[in-house]
Amino acid sequence: MNYTGVFPILATPFNEDGSIDLDSFDRLVGFMGELGVDGITILGVLGESNRMLDKERESLISRAVAVMKGRTRVIVGASHPGTQATIGLCRMAKELGADAVMVAPSAEPVPDEGRVFEYFQKVAEAVTIPIIAQDHPASTQMHMSVPLLLRLIAEIPGIACIKEEGLPTPVRVAALKQGMEKRRVTVLTGLGALYGYFDIMAGADGFNTGFAFPEVLMAIERAARGENPDECYRLYAKYLPLIVFEQQPGVAVRKELLRMRGLLRFAHVRHPGAGIGETAARQLREIVERVLPGVDITRPIQP
Repeated sequence: MNYTGVFPILATPFNEDGSIDLDSFDRLVGFMGELGVDGITILGVLGESNRMLDKERESLISRAVAVMKGRTRVIVGASHPGTQATIGLCRMAKELGADAVMVAPSAEPVPDEGRVFEYFQKVAEAVTIPIIAQDHPASTQMHMSVPLLLRLIAEIPGIACIKEEGLPTPVRVAALKQGMEKRRVTVLTGLGALYGYFDIMAGADGFNTGFAFPEVLMAIERAARGENPDECYRLYAKYLPLIVFEQQPGVAVRKELLRMRGLLRFAHVRHPGAGIGETAARQLREIVERVLPGVDITRPIQP
């Protein structure tokens, strides 16, 4: 499968009592399908996967697959500190109809790239679903070197894509694209598109991230495919204030923006995560009005 394009990471909507809001989840998934994204990813960091019960994961995967009805691919975050548990989560995703899984390593008391390689190798040998290997030191506390990532690509056929979020991302994206020899896979960038223009110019094949306006990322990716760097830069520069503001720690700002778009009923973050404060909410409204004056953001926007 070719993982080129835009694959938004979706938030998990919660009611104010902390229970999952399935109606909002259906609306969010359906909106992405209507936009025509190349795929969606659920149960990632933005999806608060570390706060989910297994039965809740099953429910969300089943709903995403049912709402999409094959219109686009459903990728499921399946990372766990235990190798056997990761295998189990991957198998669950496959059985429920997901198209791929996203897997990242976990921090260990004594970092060991050999053990990281074994982790991916054992998972890939035990499952039949494509794996997107996520390099995201900000959440995993595990730094994966470019040589390690190239070894994963060369020696583990089950890895179909690299999601590169280790800094500096443009340098690492370019090194990955240039270093693939035995086999080639796509490289997607994340981090809320914070370095999106630079990553795309360095050769990234698209976006796998949770920026609340995937229409913008789709337009940037189209411009890149059309070899129009000026248009890529114009779009990136226009929306950079929103991209930067979303990058504050936690998921509260992004969930509030999704609520403002009419996709979530509540911006609730599951405890012990914190919701958005009054000052940040006010500043977010001001930024949206400056970047998109008079635009109805509850509908797909024209970047």
